[in-house]
Amino acid sequence: MNERDEGAGAATDSGESVATVLVAAAANLGIAVAKAVAGLTSGSSAMLSEAAHSVADTVTELLLLTALKRGEKPADEDHPVGHGAERYVWSLLAAVATFVGGSVFAVYDGVHTLTHGEEPGDPLLSYLVLGVAFLLEGYSLRTGVRQARREARGYGVPLRRYLRRTPDTAVKAVVLEDTAALVGLLLAAGGLLGGQLTGSGAWDGTASLCIGALLLWVAWELGRSNAELLIGRPLPAPVRREIRALLLADPHVDGVLELTTRLLGPREALVAAKVDFRDLSTAAQVEQACEQAERRLRGRFPVISRVYLDPTPGPSRDRRP
Repeated sequence: MNERDEGAGAATDSGESVATVLVAAAANLGIAVAKAVAGLTSGSSAMLSEAAHSVADTVTELLLLTALKRGEKPADEDHPVGHGAERYVWSLLAAVATFVGGSVFAVYDGVHTLTHGEEPGDPLLSYLVLGVAFLLEGYSLRTGVRQARREARGYGVPLRRYLRRTPDTAVKAVVLEDTAALVGLLLAAGGLLGGQLTGSGAWDGTASLCIGALLLWVAWELGRSNAELLIGRPLPAPVRREIRALLLADPHVDGVLELTTRLLGPREALVAAKVDFRDLSTAAQVEQACEQAERRLRGRFPVISRVYLDPTPGPSRDRRP
């Protein structure tokens, strides 16, 4: 595939996305408990912030699993275009959970530590937990990145561009959250080490504030992506140009007056167009041209699930009242 297939080629298998999210959820749940115990034992605000971070990530993964399952429900009479967009609602709630459950708590705990101080305890358990958590988070990140790289290669785009533009926000959430988790672990370790060397809790409080800012960025990035998809993102411009060209290739088509595309989900897209058919074409020929156009579009871009063509007089044609 080349760049034109970005957002319109074969999408990630749903089962693979579910497996990626399950690995991340299992890792985060175990890490959250271990961080909470270590934070309470050592009195470290950075460790408690990291525990809140892992709890928020676990809630996020559960919401993403809900999004994946509900988004796969088939279309029905009450939902004629399917439930693909529903996954973005749940993914948006996951971004809110990251903000409220992780960022707000981390910032509050950091400010409280800086203003009221803290007595550093024995950091040994915290160091052990951080080391184990780093290994588990690294494995979870490896799983997400491997899936994202396969998808990026399929679309023929760099990994960074794929993560920025992919409509599969579940994979994007796992990669961003696990990356933030690894950075947060390093920040927590730095806060512990600084407090151990200087005897000051300011290092720990500062690390907690940095973790809160990191989670705020993750929540913003995920929230912005899902909000954009909920509002309605069209297919990429190169894809739209090729769709127009495929419609104009039919001998019964004079022009494409208006073209509308919209992503309905990671594996679904809608195409609607007002088409000016030739005056001498019969009704049967127009119907056949519509059917052939739909087959060509779906054959070229399998992600297109719905095609609506509206025969419309051209702007230069005389019209009677």
